[in-house]
Amino acid sequence: MTPFDLTGKTAFVSGASRGLGKGFALTLAGAGADVVITARDAADLAGTVSGIEALGRRAIPLALDVRDQDSIEAAAADAGAQAGPIDILVNNAGCNVRKPALDITWDDWNLVLDTNLRGGFFLAQAIARQMIPRRSGRIINIGSVTCVAGYAGLAPYGASRGGVKQMTMSLAHDWGAHNITVNCLAPGWFKTAQNAVMYEDEGWVDYLCERIPLQRPGEPGDLDGALLFLASDASAYMTGQTLLVDGGISVGATRAMPGT
Repeated sequence: MTPFDLTGKTAFVSGASRGLGKGFALTLAGAGADVVITARDAADLAGTVSGIEALGRRAIPLALDVRDQDSIEAAAADAGAQAGPIDILVNNAGCNVRKPALDITWDDWNLVLDTNLRGGFFLAQAIARQMIPRRSGRIINIGSVTCVAGYAGLAPYGASRGGVKQMTMSLAHDWGAHNITVNCLAPGWFKTAQNAVMYEDEGWVDYLCERIPLQRPGEPGDLDGALLFLASDASAYMTGQTLLVDGGISVGATRAMPGT
């Protein structure tokens, strides 16, 4: 066994039907965890279930709409009843609306903030209620590089992710006395179903890569090590932190001199 081994642990991953969330679920299963996975429609989780089971671990698919408090409470209760105590929460469910700031509507703002920030808080609260009596738990809130950087066209998203960073620090203080760690995993630019259309523009991809010191967007697997670190005993004395896995774009890379 190593500090990164999750054998005997049970994880809960929200928004696990595709993209990064599906990848998180498979990574945790590969490290030995059984995984509760959620999506608004549990039928959309079939592919993730198959992937987890192929790794020899148990998958428990549940319906969850993080914009609905009753749905959050029901999913947390069902997870505890079907899977037993939850050791790891990956608070991943999220959405985005890309528009110039002048075009953002009231409903656009509410959709993004209710999903990414309010829903994330109340899901963490519901799972923490189960962790506290056992004095053990790892909560990983999924943020993004927009936790620390602003981008045009992403005002609601950036506000929500900045809020996730601040929420993470507050919850770490609240629940540290119960031996629960709360950290934020913040990916940089990864191609997902939400942003795939942007990567069809080769000029934009070149522009992006010029600003990433490692000169490429994130790829599947680039988040695995950081996820397992935060989910495992390897990070037992780390809480309230935001871990950026972004190829270095958050350093604010620009051409400071000709030829560089």
